[in-house]
Amino acid sequence: MSESKGRMEKQLTGKKVAILTAHEFEDIEVMYTVLQLSQAGAEIVVGTLPQSALGHFHGRPAWPEKPITGRFGHTIPFDVLAEGNRYTVQCIWEMEPQAYDAVIFPGGLAPDFLRIDDKTLAFAAAIHGVGKVVAAICHGPQVLISLDRQCGTDCITGRNVTAYCAVTDDILNAGGIYHDVPALIDGNVVTGRVPDDLPEFCDAIVEALSAG
Repeated sequence: MSESKGRMEKQLTGKKVAILTAHEFEDIEVMYTVLQLSQAGAEIVVGTLPQSALGHFHGRPAWPEKPITGRFGHTIPFDVLAEGNRYTVQCIWEMEPQAYDAVIFPGGLAPDFLRIDDKTLAFAAAIHGVGKVVAAICHGPQVLISLDRQCGTDCITGRNVTAYCAVTDDILNAGGIYHDVPALIDGNVVTGRVPDDLPEFCDAIVEALSAG
């Protein structure tokens, strides 16, 4: 039996990608992105905040030392995907930005935690500062809005971007140009709209990384 073409081609071999998230992440946006980009040949590290992070309260239900948990109950490491195969997990505070070719922010409620974490913003700002890929989908662009304000980047300001419709006003107020489309590439910034647009979003990330 011959191997399938398209995404079976390893366009991202040699690329290292950070997917940063926290409690109450949008399960499918993290897991789909892990699967698609690892399938394309990238090395994937899922970065999470430590339990001690200020304001990183436990999601529902709460208990001490609760693992990072998505809105629909999947944990990190994932209960259905073995760590060490398609991805590894690391604390964001211990990750070195110079080792990565891209940083991705999925949505859900996790961006609320990430956008107020100075180490997360510094990590993303360092990647953006050298022109590497910064990507976000759904509520994820909220992190990029905070990144612009806190670190003086231009991930949203003056760029063509998309996001979940509830984030439209935030984008416009931050100086972005909102488009109601599945995914957009503007320079080194990639944005996606909603979970249904994950195929287009991941394709755009592959395209941006392949061009780099």
